[in-house]
Amino acid sequence: MWRKLWGWYKRGIMTIVPARILAFIVPGLIAPLLLPQTQAGETEAITPVLLEVRDAPVPFAGSDSRTHLVYELRMTNFSSGNAAIEQVEVMADAGAVLKTMDKGEIAGRLQMVGQRTATDMLPGSAEASLFIHVVLADGAAVPTKLTHRVRVRVEAAPPGKQELTETGGETAVNRQAVAVVGPPLRGARYVAADSCCDASRHTRAALPVNGRVWIAQRYAVDWEQLGEDGRIYHGPQADVKSYAIYRKEVLAVADAKVESTIDGMPNQTPGKMPVNIAIEEADGNSVILDLGGGKYALYAHLDPGSVRVHKGDTVKRGQVIGLVGNTGNSLVPHLHFHVMSQPLALASNGLPYEIDDFLVTARTVGTAAFDEAEEKGTLLATTPISLPRHAKNEMPLDQMIISFGP
Repeated sequence: MWRKLWGWYKRGIMTIVPARILAFIVPGLIAPLLLPQTQAGETEAITPVLLEVRDAPVPFAGSDSRTHLVYELRMTNFSSGNAAIEQVEVMADAGAVLKTMDKGEIAGRLQMVGQRTATDMLPGSAEASLFIHVVLADGAAVPTKLTHRVRVRVEAAPPGKQELTETGGETAVNRQAVAVVGPPLRGARYVAADSCCDASRHTRAALPVNGRVWIAQRYAVDWEQLGEDGRIYHGPQADVKSYAIYRKEVLAVADAKVESTIDGMPNQTPGKMPVNIAIEEADGNSVILDLGGGKYALYAHLDPGSVRVHKGDTVKRGQVIGLVGNTGNSLVPHLHFHVMSQPLALASNGLPYEIDDFLVTARTVGTAAFDEAEEKGTLLATTPISLPRHAKNEMPLDQMIISFGP
């Protein structure tokens, strides 16, 4: 036992020797550090990659009529060498496997802290988040808890001990009520850009704010609109007036109280990202509504001078609260919308929501095609739905094209 543990220690897999071993070597010197004896039948295993879920997933209905779970599995490599995450299985209550992620999928979803690009390796003494999206099978019950079985290769482990399988990261499924809201806009041909559940710009926007890592934009969407010609803009790219969505009316999604507003910030020049934007200016002109029950709705990037409400006002569902603009940290005119756990745009936990009534008319062929159409003003390639789908109490998923009622 001693030689085995010392091998782990020398290779950087352990930073201290277990107290029971030290007590055997130098009895009396470390008596206060003695660990309790294991119960009969329990085993001890080195787990060099620590697993934790900090924000439990909240199940919600997507605009594909299926139930979704979106969350992050925090991974800490407690060794000095690289750890290759080769497979992750997400398991339900009785051990049933809900999802299996192979090395290729993991490489596209594992993101080091402080970085926005995916990686296929967890370096020694490093931490990363694995962004997980589970879609439940039709008719499947929502599990009460989730756990994870991870196959990992740890370079710092002794020969013959480098291939490990760990089980951990257990979390309850958060069954809090999902906010059901009305549409934030009216009209047709709106694109749910960078929406849930695999778009990296929002879903993976982890930020260290006020001493904690938050993903306020986990379920955020950037609403853009196609003109009748199928283009996002028609005319000079740098002119906000060229964009189909510019100055469209923004609506209160529920009867609510106005928590805060910002107005008076100028529009940015479309087509290029602004630089040196302060954190308090990132949302541009904005409105936060208190939906009740610890849920808040954020509307960002509104047109200068268009905000029609003030802190403390009460609003009715469908009331116009502002107009779409291009203020703050914005590339083109659009409406950024998300629901969160606190009245803070960044220092809050992003929460799912469902819109009670809308039509799904088509979807784009993907984010790359959308980005190109947004950049060049070209026709956006879409896949129409022969019979538009009438969605009720669902979240518009990424790259779907939506129509809202009058």
